[in-house]
Amino acid sequence: MTGAASAHPRITLVTIDLSFHRAASGVVRSLLHEYGVAVDEVFAAHEQAFETLRNGKADMLSSAWLPSSHSIYLAPFEHEVDKITVLYRPYALWGVPDYVPESAVSSVADLKRPDVAGKMTKLIQGINPGAGISRFSREMIIQYGLREAGYYFENGTLDDCTRAFESAVKERRWVVVPLWSPQYLHEQYSIRELKDPKGLLGGTDDATLIVRKAALEKIPQAALNALRQLTLGNRETSRLDFVLSRASSMKSGLEEGSATR
Repeated sequence: MTGAASAHPRITLVTIDLSFHRAASGVVRSLLHEYGVAVDEVFAAHEQAFETLRNGKADMLSSAWLPSSHSIYLAPFEHEVDKITVLYRPYALWGVPDYVPESAVSSVADLKRPDVAGKMTKLIQGINPGAGISRFSREMIIQYGLREAGYYFENGTLDDCTRAFESAVKERRWVVVPLWSPQYLHEQYSIRELKDPKGLLGGTDDATLIVRKAALEKIPQAALNALRQLTLGNRETSRLDFVLSRASSMKSGLEEGSATR
């Protein structure tokens, strides 16, 4: 490590532009600040985030879901990065609100049954195309023969996905949400995971903080050691996601309402 690097350490962190990734990267950023490392954070969609790291426009990425969701993006340059720590262990899921009887719908395969298809909202509203859950969901529509029963998957924003789910819950409609854990909706709703007998959802990943090997010298050794010991877990990541995404906005709304009374 050079004297200049240790005297004025500064790195660029690229974060996948979804709320729970932002929540986890906030902890990483805070830890680095404790060790005097200035952090320039940029946000990008999945493919663009990995390309930003690959071309050297970022030093660190939070976070790569490996091996299922993001290996497709990391594989071409995996030898160029150091896997620093596993922040939490996420997994993709298809879920239904708890008022949908488990006796009627316990598995993705049940969605094809005429008595279920007749009640279920046919739109399965996803997020951006590059997300693992989006790739998995498109394949599930095909492999489970759901198109023939009228189901269709659409990409959109995270807000599109959560809004579609919450609107259905408000109206007590049967709906499937293509989701993942950790995610802030789990803090507000009881969402039952559907069994995936074909195993198309990819299993559990390691949400891994990765750094370009060429950038390791920018990080003081003490900070690097602290990062290697950092772990959040799913529960804490979900809670942070909720606090940042929902609790703060709820508080602002209450304060605005109080100010107008």
